[in-house]
Amino acid sequence: MPPDDHTNGPITVGGVTVPPGRKIQFELPFARVVTGATESLPVKVINGRSPGPHVWLSAAIHGDELNGIQIIRTVLRELDAKTMRGALIAVPIVNPLGFIIQSRYLPDRRDLNRSFPGSARGSTASRLAHLFMSEIVDKCAVGIDLHTAANHRTNLPQVRADLDDPETAKLARAFGAPFSIHARLPDGSLRQSATERGKKVLLYEAGQANRFDDDAIEVGVNGVLRSLRRLGMIDLRLPRAARTRFVRRTRWMRARRGGIAEVTVRLGDYVEEGASIAHISDAFGVRPTVIKASVSGWVIARSLRPLVNSGDALVHIAAESGPDRDEPAERR
Repeated sequence: MPPDDHTNGPITVGGVTVPPGRKIQFELPFARVVTGATESLPVKVINGRSPGPHVWLSAAIHGDELNGIQIIRTVLRELDAKTMRGALIAVPIVNPLGFIIQSRYLPDRRDLNRSFPGSARGSTASRLAHLFMSEIVDKCAVGIDLHTAANHRTNLPQVRADLDDPETAKLARAFGAPFSIHARLPDGSLRQSATERGKKVLLYEAGQANRFDDDAIEVGVNGVLRSLRRLGMIDLRLPRAARTRFVRRTRWMRARRGGIAEVTVRLGDYVEEGASIAHISDAFGVRPTVIKASVSGWVIARSLRPLVNSGDALVHIAAESGPDRDEPAERR
């Protein structure tokens, strides 16, 4: 991806101007909360001395998804504005209100990642989305948005992106997650709104909510840094990227009845179509219902909740082959 000729000058975000070769941390106010206090979006801008792309890093768009925060904190320690090319805008907590109450949602139960591109006069979620689009996304050409699984699930490290776009596919390969999934764009999501404005976006998912997962964080840190190197922004020596497996179809295996579930496969396991992956029984454990894989492929996510109702998602499989299809039960 060629560098942008204009990125060697100052960059202004939210009225704060960052000269070349400097890094500045500040806050962007977006709402007054019930106490009358002002809530703000934490932002750090690193503006390199030399020309290069503008990139944003974002995490905790769902307030209980913490791995991305640690990934950004670690990445920032590796970057030097004096040697970096281009500019990086880091927003480790996109949903501060959800983060404070340790919730996926905002206090009014709105999902921020269904509120983009937002409006300057809408709900709190809509205003926050509008602020992020106008002050962060519109200043960048590329974005990496960091997630975990939803509550009571865990994800194998994976990238979701438009793999039909050649530049995005190259970034996914450079990132080096075990799987890169060609995923649809959910309505109202950050990735959809940014893509419609011509931005290249990778969405990284790994681990579970409300926890730090060291392996997921390590894969994420190295992946982000390799992506920045692929864009020509840094020259760090990094671990070689593992081969990422491109996937065009995923499928959730679901509970056929309510009861107590025991999932018998692990993240990363390869399962054959028809193989047993879980069983569900009553409180006495008698006459269990066996859940079988309906496709052959790799386990990329699984439920951690033993108590299930009919239709609950149990195991997510990246199919080995087949027509395009994506079943995002996480509703990124």
